[in-house]
Amino acid sequence: MSTIRERNKELILRAASEEFADKGFAATKTSDIAAKAGLPKPNVYYYFKSKENLYREVLESIIEPILQASTPFNADGEPGEVLSHYIRSKIRISRDLPFASKVFASEIMHGAPHLSADLVEQLNAQARHNIDCIQTWIDRGQIAPIDPNHLMFSIWAATQTYADFDWQISAVTGKAKLDEADYEAAAQTIIRLVLKGCAPD
Repeated sequence: MSTIRERNKELILRAASEEFADKGFAATKTSDIAAKAGLPKPNVYYYFKSKENLYREVLESIIEPILQASTPFNADGEPGEVLSHYIRSKIRISRDLPFASKVFASEIMHGAPHLSADLVEQLNAQARHNIDCIQTWIDRGQIAPIDPNHLMFSIWAATQTYADFDWQISAVTGKAKLDEADYEAAAQTIIRLVLKGCAPD
């Protein structure tokens, strides 16, 4: 019974991610989510109670990986290794959770109205921690004296674009879907740009 429950919840979450990413929160209907999941509409309410709860679950499904991606950040870490690991983790999130990533990006662009204050604080605290680590490396002369805030913003933009702007990437590359080699090339390219740009003067 537990296996069926988890399977159904996963089907609904995946379908909801796609619908919310495509139509936004207001325009998405629970009936469309149910249809995409291949389940009766009452199942959506049985497992998630409301469209609002389901939307928050979609958001939370990507927030945990985002927080986990920063695990390597510590002031005593080797900058090249930490930044490389972080970039690869962010690329994996775009590859594995593209629809949830779009939902998250849209939520942030609208001022995060559905995110709890606790989750917002966790995300902000994570960003501050990462930036503080970068500043420590700068102060020690381990990396170039660049603005740590804008370094983080640049990494976010470079990695999340593979989920949030997949239509444009498909149009340019002529591929309906990127493969493993494409994501590896993306990671290597971003890592090279970041590490070369961060090299001490």
